[in-house]
Amino acid sequence: MLRLIRGFEELALGLVKSGAIPGGIHPYIGQEAVAVGVCSALGPGDRLTSTHRGHGHVLARGTAPHRLLAELLGRVDGSNGGRGGSMHAADFSLGILGANGMVGAGAPIAVGAAWAAARATASPERSAADRVTADGCAAGRPDPGRTPVAVAFFGDGALNQGVLLESLNLAAMWRLPVLFVCEDNGYATTLPAATAVAGSATGRAAAFGIPAEEVDGMDTEAVRAAALRAVERARAGRGPGFLACRTYRYEGHHTMERRMKLRYRSPEEVEAWRERDPLPRAAALLDPATVAELDRAVAEQLAAAEEFSLASAHPDPAGALDHLYADGLRPRAGATP
Repeated sequence: MLRLIRGFEELALGLVKSGAIPGGIHPYIGQEAVAVGVCSALGPGDRLTSTHRGHGHVLARGTAPHRLLAELLGRVDGSNGGRGGSMHAADFSLGILGANGMVGAGAPIAVGAAWAAARATASPERSAADRVTADGCAAGRPDPGRTPVAVAFFGDGALNQGVLLESLNLAAMWRLPVLFVCEDNGYATTLPAATAVAGSATGRAAAFGIPAEEVDGMDTEAVRAAALRAVERARAGRGPGFLACRTYRYEGHHTMERRMKLRYRSPEEVEAWRERDPLPRAAALLDPATVAELDRAVAEQLAAAEEFSLASAHPDPAGALDHLYADGLRPRAGATP
C-alpha cells in the first residue's frame, strides 16, 4: 500500500504537468506511513474523514486506484462521477465520508459519525433513519455489538481552528468512539508550524482530557501500533483518542508551487527527511524478491489505472446541475414549493 500510494501520487504529478488533471493536487508523497498505519487498524463499519491532501487516506481505506484517478481527471467513471475531484473524493461504501478542502472541517463530520455509531450500538431498536446514518456509509457491516470508530485526519494547520477544538470538546464530553489524527508535516502551506502554533498538538487533546500519543509518522509499524491501541480503546467505550504523527511532505503544499518557485525550505532540510523515507524502511522488513514482486504488481496496476482513466468520458455539461440540490424533501406547511 505504501508503494501504491507513492506510485499513484507520482503518476498524478505527471498528469497534472501534462494538463490532464485540471487545477492541480496536494501531493501526499512522504506521509504514506500515516495513512497506511492508521487505516490498517480499522475494520468493517469504521469511517474516516480526510483532508485536501487525502489521496493516501482514500487509497489506504480501499478505494480502487483507477476509480480515484478517474475522479482526479474529472471523468464519469471516477469514484464520484468526476464531481468531487482531488479535494472532495468520497466513497460511502467504504466508510470514506469525504476529503475536505476546508482546514479542519472533517473533524465535526467524524464526530457526528461517531455519535451516530455509538447511539445505534446502544439502541438495538433504533429507527430506520438511525440505521441509514449508522450503517449506510460503512465498509461492510460491523459485528453485532461492536461499535464502529470514526477517524478524523487533519494537518498541523488545523490545530488553531475553532471547529477542531469544538469537535475535541464534544467528543470528550460524550465519550465518543473517534480518533483524531494530526499529520504534522511542519508547515501550514508555507508557514512553519513552530511560528504559528503555541503549545503542542498533544497539548490540545490533553486540555480536553483526551489521551494523546506522539508518533513517528515516518514509521508505518509505529503508527499502526499506536492506532490499534487508540481504536480498541475507543471501540471499548473509553472515549476518543488523539495521535500526533510527525511526518513530512517531500513535494510542495500544492503543485502550483512548482510554477511559483517558492523557497521556504532548505534543500538540506528536505534531504534530511528523505533519509527517513517510510518506503525503504518498510521494504527492509521484506525479502528483496517480495519487494520486487510488489513493485511490479503496483506498476501494472497503475498503468491499467491510467489507461482506464484517460479512456473514461468527460461528463455531459447538460447534467452540470445534477446532484447539486437535495430532492425528495417536503417543504414545511405554508412554504412555497
